Amino acid sequence: MMEWIFLSGYLLVFLAGSALAWINLAHQKRCSRSVPPELVGRFDEDLLKRSLAYSSAKTRLATIQSLTETALLVLFVFGPWLPLYDRLTLQAADSFVIHGTLFFLGLLFVDQLLAIPFGLYRTFILETRYGFNRSTPALWWMDRLKTILLSLLLTGLLAAGCFWLVQASPEGWWLWVWLFAVFFSLFVLVLSPHLIEPLFNRFNPLERPELEQAIETMAAKVGVRTERIFQVDASRRSGHANAYFTGLGRQKRVVLFDTLLEQMDAEEIVAVLAHELGHWRHNHLVKHLLSTAAFTLGASGLAFYLLNRGGLPGLVGLETASFPAQVLILSLLASIVGFFLTPLSSWLSRRHEWQADRFASDLTGQPRRLASALIRLARNNLANLCPHPFYAWFYYSHPPLIERVRALRTDPKNP
Repeated sequence: MMEWIFLSGYLLVFLAGSALAWINLAHQKRCSRSVPPELVGRFDEDLLKRSLAYSSAKTRLATIQSLTETALLVLFVFGPWLPLYDRLTLQAADSFVIHGTLFFLGLLFVDQLLAIPFGLYRTFILETRYGFNRSTPALWWMDRLKTILLSLLLTGLLAAGCFWLVQASPEGWWLWVWLFAVFFSLFVLVLSPHLIEPLFNRFNPLERPELEQAIETMAAKVGVRTERIFQVDASRRSGHANAYFTGLGRQKRVVLFDTLLEQMDAEEIVAVLAHELGHWRHNHLVKHLLSTAAFTLGASGLAFYLLNRGGLPGLVGLETASFPAQVLILSLLASIVGFFLTPLSSWLSRRHEWQADRFASDLTGQPRRLASALIRLARNNLANLCPHPFYAWFYYSHPPLIERVRALRTDPKNP
């Protein structure tokens, strides 16, 4: 009975997510018949239709990939394959730590392999059709190989550390695992700009002295010292553009995609970076890390209780299962709960984006410059201009473009 309840809940969550995606597409079709007033002169009907077609294609691909992965996962967990895989990995290991690490590394490797055909289609058919792809097959396969190896390495280290702590402290592992996971995440966050990101891109000093001076002057106004300002060769892979700050504390690395440098003028780029400085000024990264740590602390304690209680194997029709297999079952249960927490996470993220927009407006005194930059990004990325309000409330980490542009253009600080 519990098996069917659990399976039904998991499938209902998947169906609910798929339904929201299709409702969003239907809504976009209805409101894409005319250009929104805020975008008149920057968008035309042809560009609006192209944006809709791109969003539709991405949604269809994402739905097919999600359906495939969900079907395979359900067959694996609720069929005979989970206990078989559990026994095989147990036979291949001579310790609790090695078994747990192999168990999850095998699943991760299969997941990475399953993603390959979808990644190939996304890059060389969908992205190429809409003019975004600039990657070559050789570069794409090299990126994929690096991604798989890095994922296996980092996941292996994390899993081995966690299972060792479970073995070393069977009565209190939940706290030690939580501490280890938090510090491991911070370690990767600090390490990534210096060792991981350079494996994929070349970072060169910014070649526009006047823009570099404008960025440094703006950052100095709020007490941020720019360690280096880089331009990255993102155009080797894609036509999409971005810019970001990295680093904890007051010392920051600024990274600008070369595609952004091609698409925007200096004032628009400064406005985008002012928005990113707003995230730093409001301590959004620190708040996110602290809230995530607090949430995972509670989740770790709850996981300890549920794993000790011993009822998890029954959720998938098993009498017994190893500790790693029970962790997998628990992760499926957590994904159901996580779906219903998505609107809260999305709302908090949108709140941070509004704060960063207001900060950029105050810092530059040119709200319209940020509005112009956002519109240009939407044009060049064929963004969804008209999401369904409920879909945006549920999923969007950023406020819809129209709302942001309207707020910036009516800001009293406009000259």
